[in-house]
Amino acid sequence: MSLPLDGCLVLDLTHVLAGPFSSMTLLDLGAKVIKVERPGTGDDTRAFPPFKDGKSAYFAAINHGKKSIALDLKSDGDREIFDRLLARADILLENYRPGVMERLGYGWGTLHERYPALIYGAVSGFGHTGPDAKRPAYDMVVQARGGVMSITGEKDRDPVRVGASIGDIVAGMYLTQGLLAALYDRTRSGTGRKVDIAMLDSQLAILEHAIALTTVTGKAPGPSGARHPSITPFETFHASDGLFVIAAGNDVLFEKLCVALNLPIADDPRFATNPERCKHARLLKRLIEAVTLDHTRAHWIAKLTAAGIPTGPIQTVDQVLKDPQILARNMVVDVLDKHGRAAFKAAGNPIKMSDTEDRTTRAPAPDLDGNRGEILRWLDS
Repeated sequence: MSLPLDGCLVLDLTHVLAGPFSSMTLLDLGAKVIKVERPGTGDDTRAFPPFKDGKSAYFAAINHGKKSIALDLKSDGDREIFDRLLARADILLENYRPGVMERLGYGWGTLHERYPALIYGAVSGFGHTGPDAKRPAYDMVVQARGGVMSITGEKDRDPVRVGASIGDIVAGMYLTQGLLAALYDRTRSGTGRKVDIAMLDSQLAILEHAIALTTVTGKAPGPSGARHPSITPFETFHASDGLFVIAAGNDVLFEKLCVALNLPIADDPRFATNPERCKHARLLKRLIEAVTLDHTRAHWIAKLTAAGIPTGPIQTVDQVLKDPQILARNMVVDVLDKHGRAAFKAAGNPIKMSDTEDRTTRAPAPDLDGNRGEILRWLDS
């Protein structure tokens, strides 16, 4: 079985997370990724803990299966190698601040003229246009400036960062979408496009309910903890042994929930519709918990699941890694070492496609410049 991007060559100049997350996705879909790194130090995440046998688990999780060559793009000899790679590449990825590639002689305008079929993917904090284009940014900065932190956490507490690096990861996802669209367009036009992704833009793009609330009511929402601000009941609830979640997203599900809990309030005007339930969310939570506190989380999850009500436990990451549904979907894979032994665990590919192999292992993450000889021989072939 072939993978959808078999034969696609990606030159990846990016480091840390947003760009490498995108190239990892492309690799999982079949692309060959050559990671072009700084001589001496390479990708910053090579130095991120935790380590096993001197290797970064973080780096391995994002860069497995890629090839590494260290090139100094200010050196004539390394530029000659890079130019030969560009001549064969389908996609170039970079995450420098705007202007850096131009100063190196590899800006979009120059590359598009020399390699008209090349697709150029750029991801940066603020994009390649606008007054702040050249400002530096990290995940924390765009989560804060993009509004995500203002709605994350508990009411009347300090704003908090989302635990996963969604500033980087969402930008990496949008970069991948743009690159795939550009690849499709190239099949018709024969020419490549520049894909310019800003981490800040990507944060705004995921604020669907917050934008709707702000523009209609004139008031920006604040943090609401685990509760959804526009759907009720849709949050955490206490059982006798801790918290679990209930997500009754419409009137039919709410009626089923009332039956399952033996709670005769479905026809109460305060709870009969979702808008009214949102107005009386605190009271509804107390009424539900007056019932759920009598039994364990496992009891309620089993009972509500049998009734067709969306519910579930709040799992720690070690529990997630053992979840039968996660494992059945091949979402925990082994990253091998150079001897073919399982060295690290990583998330599998969530994109499941027919007639496409969903591999249970991943090739090793590369040593810095570890594939130079292989790449040079390939260029000479």
